[in-house]
Amino acid sequence: MSEGGLGAPTRHALAWQTDGFRDPAKLDAEMRRVFDICHGCRRCFNLCDSFPRLFDLIDDSPTGELDSVESGAFAPVVDACTLCDMCFMTKCPYVPPHEFDLDFPHLMLRARAIGFSRGKVGWIDRAMANTDRNGKWARHFAPLVNWATARRNNAMRRLMEKVADIHREAELPRFHRKTFTGQAPVDASQDTPTLDRKVVLFVTCFVNYNNPCIGEAAAAALTHNGVETAVMYPECCGMPQLEHGDVEAVAGKARKVAAMFAPWIDKGYKVIAPVPSCGLMLKSEWPRILPDDEAVTRLADATRDICEYLVDIARNEGLSGVLKPLPGGITLHLACHARAQNIGAKAAELLRFIPETPIEVIERCSGHGGSWGVKKENFEVALKVGRPVARKAAEARMAHVASECPLAGAHIAQGMGRLNDPSEEPVETWHPIELFARACGVMD
Repeated sequence: MSEGGLGAPTRHALAWQTDGFRDPAKLDAEMRRVFDICHGCRRCFNLCDSFPRLFDLIDDSPTGELDSVESGAFAPVVDACTLCDMCFMTKCPYVPPHEFDLDFPHLMLRARAIGFSRGKVGWIDRAMANTDRNGKWARHFAPLVNWATARRNNAMRRLMEKVADIHREAELPRFHRKTFTGQAPVDASQDTPTLDRKVVLFVTCFVNYNNPCIGEAAAAALTHNGVETAVMYPECCGMPQLEHGDVEAVAGKARKVAAMFAPWIDKGYKVIAPVPSCGLMLKSEWPRILPDDEAVTRLADATRDICEYLVDIARNEGLSGVLKPLPGGITLHLACHARAQNIGAKAAELLRFIPETPIEVIERCSGHGGSWGVKKENFEVALKVGRPVARKAAEARMAHVASECPLAGAHIAQGMGRLNDPSEEPVETWHPIELFARACGVMD
């Protein structure tokens, strides 16, 4: 593959079990090799804050080159990476099979893995990443937890900022007393054409504990369109642990979850992920972490994004019923982890089936980055990175604002508020499947 070539990028397995993966000297040598190439290119300057930090380090050094930058100064560059994969997928001309062989996100992940192994991730950050434990506990006290974490609760949020380093103004997910898996089973008895399709909905921790409405909409849309639908939630996909570099924990989750889905896949079920970060983990990150695990590989092959799957139905069998317009139109943000799946803009394709409903598509990073964007030291940077998205959404003046990533959606809404009155409550945002289910007439 030549520089500027149009060949598809390839990605190597993550060599986390090799002797040299956690060798600080080898990491430093690789970072210097990659950073020097990035310094000479600078094509990624407008993606996340990692690249401006790197280029500022070099530009402000005595020689203006990487050779005069101390390795200890690289930490802020690593910290600013949100593992969105957009540099690898959309910008970098030097990804494999190019001979330079650059994979910036996985290099940052390697640096974090070394930091994690050396105890540089504090217990509060590790606790925040334990979404299943947190969700199981918080749902029993959901009204109290939601009151304590609300932005308008100044006293509690100041305490959280001091103790947990969570910015007092960052919008946080709410918890539901009743989880999605604890609700009534999916009703597959609707009077709709029956397709020769069957799926198991991988609920995800966010849908299960924080926003069951997304799961309800996904299940309702699937069954409405004649798909036999089951629901399953073994545990979190491990994206929060991956952000911290705890690759071993992610591998353990991958083995366990893949084994639990194996009987469904044996019976011909596809696995549907309603949240793109989780879909990316199942499709891409797990197979790169465990490339020789057959169950993980089969799960990756069987996994589909919810919008991807419904678009496939629309193209092959046709959608069921008549879709109703959504007055006022939709501003749709395409999440980075959906784009990184390399499946095309499926959410936009799906919503365009809704008649008489204009769609304004925004294809740029929201800046949130999972738990990264709510931290005290990152929140304002996250808003800065996402400001072009928030501005475009505000200027579109559509009745509905949607993002495939629920966390990104809330972050965009908060950014929109910052453009006007920061004290205002953020506008309501939706997952595309919620709007599609409303157009189908199966959700209010």
